[in-house]
Amino acid sequence: MNRVVIAELLDEDAGTPQEVRDSLLDLRGLNQHFGGFSSVANMLRTVAGESGLQSLSFLDVAGGTGDVANRVTEDLSSLGIQIRATVLDRAVTHMDASGANVERVAGDALSLPFADGSFDVTGCNLFCHHLEPEGMISFFNEALRVARIAAIASDLRRSVFHLMAAYAGRITYRSRLTRHDAPVSVRRAYTIAEIRSIAGRIQAARYDLRPYYFQRFGLILWKAKA
Repeated sequence: MNRVVIAELLDEDAGTPQEVRDSLLDLRGLNQHFGGFSSVANMLRTVAGESGLQSLSFLDVAGGTGDVANRVTEDLSSLGIQIRATVLDRAVTHMDASGANVERVAGDALSLPFADGSFDVTGCNLFCHHLEPEGMISFFNEALRVARIAAIASDLRRSVFHLMAAYAGRITYRSRLTRHDAPVSVRRAYTIAEIRSIAGRIQAARYDLRPYYFQRFGLILWKAKA
């Protein structure tokens, strides 16, 4: 199945305020039940283990409501790993004021408004498929610039099976935006082989790439030591 780029409605808030809120709730449910929260938490745990740190500062790029940052902070706290999270998003309308432990910054993912090495880890969830390959390379090089240890990403894997599942799930979504965006996101997503090819062109010392449940991939890009 070839990759096809179609605009997603939530990106442009192309709906009523209630439709946007409902679509963000749909995303929270998808992250909870289909591997978003768990894949990001697992990669942060891997970074903590390899670096020998029990406390990590984490920048969640395109983090919207802060659902991912809040959930992984909570989950890893139970394992004795402290996450100090900051969420960056260009859409202020997607930011949720809940979660007092998460800082929020409005900004551009491709020109992060932070100094070099500002965070231990930078990362994103469901952002890669919004970028073309060259844009993804630019983003991850920028993410590594502001990271001290690694950049991580969790996103969808493109496949016919996943596309069928996205269409089947339309009967459960709250928002018409999600009913449009879910299959569109799968069509825009990358395969593991495509991500591997892109990762090899990023200025990282090495990378780890693996599949996750459900039809996800997880990518860790390790920063070269100074």
